[in-house]
Amino acid sequence: MTTAQCIPTVLRRACGSLLVGAAVLAGCGGGGVSVNDTVQAPGAGQWRWELPAHFPVPKVPESNPMSEAKVDLGRHLFYDRRLSGNGTQSCASCHHQDKAFTDGRATGLGSTGMAHPRGAQGLANVAYHATLTWANPSLVTLEKQMEVPLFGDDPVEMGVNDHNRTEVLARLHAEPVYAAKFAAAFPEAAQPMGWGQVIQAIASFQRTLLSGHSRYDQYLQGKAQLTVPETRGMALFFGEKAECFHCHGSFNFNDQIVHAASRMVETPFHNTGLYNLGGTGAFPEHNRGVFELTALVKDMGAFRAPSLRNVEVTAPYMHDGSVATLEAVLDFYADGGRRIASGPYAGDGRLNPHKSELISLIDLNAQDKSDLVAFLKTLTDHDFLQNPRHSDPWPRR
Repeated sequence: MTTAQCIPTVLRRACGSLLVGAAVLAGCGGGGVSVNDTVQAPGAGQWRWELPAHFPVPKVPESNPMSEAKVDLGRHLFYDRRLSGNGTQSCASCHHQDKAFTDGRATGLGSTGMAHPRGAQGLANVAYHATLTWANPSLVTLEKQMEVPLFGDDPVEMGVNDHNRTEVLARLHAEPVYAAKFAAAFPEAAQPMGWGQVIQAIASFQRTLLSGHSRYDQYLQGKAQLTVPETRGMALFFGEKAECFHCHGSFNFNDQIVHAASRMVETPFHNTGLYNLGGTGAFPEHNRGVFELTALVKDMGAFRAPSLRNVEVTAPYMHDGSVATLEAVLDFYADGGRRIASGPYAGDGRLNPHKSELISLIDLNAQDKSDLVAFLKTLTDHDFLQNPRHSDPWPRR
C-alpha cells in the first residue's frame, strides 16, 4: 500500500465512503469544520465547536444542549474532590490530562480504596464514542454513564450513595463560586443545583475534550511531514499486512463512532485472545467482557477497541493493564494472542475458541514493529495534553 492510499482507507471506515485528499476531509460525517470555523449547536446559546477539518460535529442530546456556562461548571465539578462520598477523589483523580485523561495505573482505584478489575478509560474524543465503557453495550450517553462512577457500588468509585448524597450536595452549596455557576448553566431551573445538573454539566465538559492536533493530523492538513519510519509505519497500519485499521481505522482510531450526522452506528466488541483459562475459552472472573451482561458464550472476552489517539501516553494497555508497552502490544497481536505458561491464568489465548477472526498470526519483523511504534507516536496531541481549557480550574490546595 502506498502512502497516498493510507488516508482514504481511514476515511472510508470513518465516513462510509471513499474520500480522496485532505481538501475533502471537511465533508467527513457531513459536518467537519476547520479549526478556525465555528458551528452553532442547536439550542446551545453561546457554545461554538472548534473542530479539526476532518472531524464531524459531535452528537449532543437535545435534553442537554451545550453552553459555555455549562462547560465551565462541568470543568469545576470534574476537578472537585468534594463530589465524592468521602471528599477524597474527583473525576480527575482517575483521568489525568497529561495522560490523555487516563491514570497510568493497570486498573482503577476507587475513593474508598476498592480496587477495580479494569483500567480507567481515556476521555480524549469521548464525545464520539458509541459506547462508553470497556464492555457495556447499553451505556451510550455520557449522562447515563456518569451515574456509574458517581453512584456505583460494585466497585465503588466516587462513592456517592443514599446515605451521603445530601451531604455531598451540601458541600457544593457551601462553595461560594457554585451558586452563580449553576444559575448561569441552568437559568431555567427553579433549583439548579441538583444531581441531574451535576451530571449534565460534567458530560458537557467531557464533550469538549477533543484531540485532533497531533502531528498525524497536521500531516493530513499538509502542515507537517512524517519521517521515513513513520511513513512506513503508517502504510503498515492501514495496510493488509498489519491490519490494524480493521479495529482502529476511523478518524478517532477505533471502530465505534457516533456523531451528529450518524445514520447507522456499529458497536463491535472483540475477543483478542488475551486469555484462555485452562484451554476452556474462559477469561478471568470480573473481566469476562460483554459475557458478564449477556451470559452468551460468544461474548466471552469481548471488549471494546479503544481509540489509539495519544496511545503513547496511556500505558499500560488492554482492559486490565496487563500489557506494559506499545512494543509488547505489537508482539501480542503479531502472535495472534497471548500464551500464559503457568499460574492461575495459564492458557493459550491464541487458541481461544471465541477469539475474533480479525486476530491472527501477523508476519512482522523488528523493523516493522519499530516503524509501527513510530507511527503510533505521531498520534500524540501535545496541545491537548496541556490545553488550559481542560485543566484544573481550582487554586492549588
